[in-house]
Amino acid sequence: MSTTVKLPHQKELFGHPVGLYVLFFTEMWERFSYYGMRAILVLYLVAQTTSDNAGLGWTNGEALALYGWYTMLVYVASIPGGWIADKFLGQKKSVLYGGILLVAGHSILAVEELWAFYTGLGLIIAGVGMLKPNISTMVGGLYKQGDIRRDKGFTIFYIGINLGAFLSSLIVGYVGEVHGWHYGFGLAGIGMAAGLIQYLAGQKYLKQVGNFLGASENKQEKEAMKKPLTKIEKDRVIVLFISFLLVIVFWGAFEQAGGLMNIYASEKTNRMLMGWEVPASWFQSLNAMFIIFLGTSVAAYWASRKLKGKTSTSLFKMIIGLIIMGTGFFFMTAAAGQYESNGASAMYWLVLAYLFHTVGELCISPVALSYITKLAPLKYSSLMMGVYFAMTGFGNKLAGLLGEASEQLGEFTIFTGIAVFCVTFGFLVLLFRKKLETLTHGAEDKERDMTNEEAEGFELADG
Repeated sequence: MSTTVKLPHQKELFGHPVGLYVLFFTEMWERFSYYGMRAILVLYLVAQTTSDNAGLGWTNGEALALYGWYTMLVYVASIPGGWIADKFLGQKKSVLYGGILLVAGHSILAVEELWAFYTGLGLIIAGVGMLKPNISTMVGGLYKQGDIRRDKGFTIFYIGINLGAFLSSLIVGYVGEVHGWHYGFGLAGIGMAAGLIQYLAGQKYLKQVGNFLGASENKQEKEAMKKPLTKIEKDRVIVLFISFLLVIVFWGAFEQAGGLMNIYASEKTNRMLMGWEVPASWFQSLNAMFIIFLGTSVAAYWASRKLKGKTSTSLFKMIIGLIIMGTGFFFMTAAAGQYESNGASAMYWLVLAYLFHTVGELCISPVALSYITKLAPLKYSSLMMGVYFAMTGFGNKLAGLLGEASEQLGEFTIFTGIAVFCVTFGFLVLLFRKKLETLTHGAEDKERDMTNEEAEGFELADG
């Protein structure tokens, strides 16, 4: 049995619902504030209390320990954030309240007091937990069941994330380092306020998504919240949890970018270019830049494969993404080998590694967000998105542990080990792909381009 609910026709822009761009800019400003604050957090913690731009004077170890716990908790908070949305508020209100908490958190960080520092971090953790899983779930709600544009819509949304990250590392980082840490924190708050204002202004394009189903006037929607999970829904949840293993492995490797690869760029890479030394921090912007330029092309490639009848299921894309990203670490193996031979390694190894990592990310991260909205049971849609982000948080923690292990094992061993493990694990999961995909019960079998089609309804439940 299937239950369907009619979606009203949505105004479109560039072949996608206008609501997508409202959420795009909301997430862009949220990521501007988050990554901007993150860019200067550790620098603020370790800056001497007696310096012109005084910080807290912590040791590197103390700062990295707090940073690791903070970045993990930010994503783990998505589980209660998703649960609150499913159980009480709906995604739309949860995003609003999350945005308010974030504005408050970043603003309080601008106060030069220790109590304000910890209070601000706590509010940011709560705010990201409320906003992050729910805004992603709303993106999926803009598309009808079987609309092949959904994956590309998530990629466009993902470009917004990276546009915010790219701009913030340059702008907030500069303001924080040159004019004062707390000015940087305050600027991040202003960015989030801009995102919140445009989110409120764009509500007319989000009327049909993110509403709390428990308060819905539609009888079918209310019933979908009360019914126990069907056999099909349970099978789909199993597939999602298995796919989350790919997510943990992926982010555990990928997040070396902010740690081990960042240090490698600074200490062991020859960064001279025509007599000028390229700042080590600039390599961090390569990932975001590649995503902005390659995002829609990668999504279009997979959509084209799907329309031609070739294998392009979400699970297949995610596996291929992990393998491509893992392959990128072989370039870092080459870099480490060159350093051991010559005392320095060339910049192009880092560029190639980041290129492969980015292509892998585009095959797994936005696809995983879309996959969850296809398979998650309606009444647990935000919660499952929250679990996904928690898995990225655990991946971040794993990345830190691997980075620490490099002090004993060396970069060559760590880079090679990550590459071999990711590629091997990807091929192992590939062997079981078809069996796993039978558990989705054809969730992606009938996808087609629905640009400008009248809404035919989307599936609420199968049984």
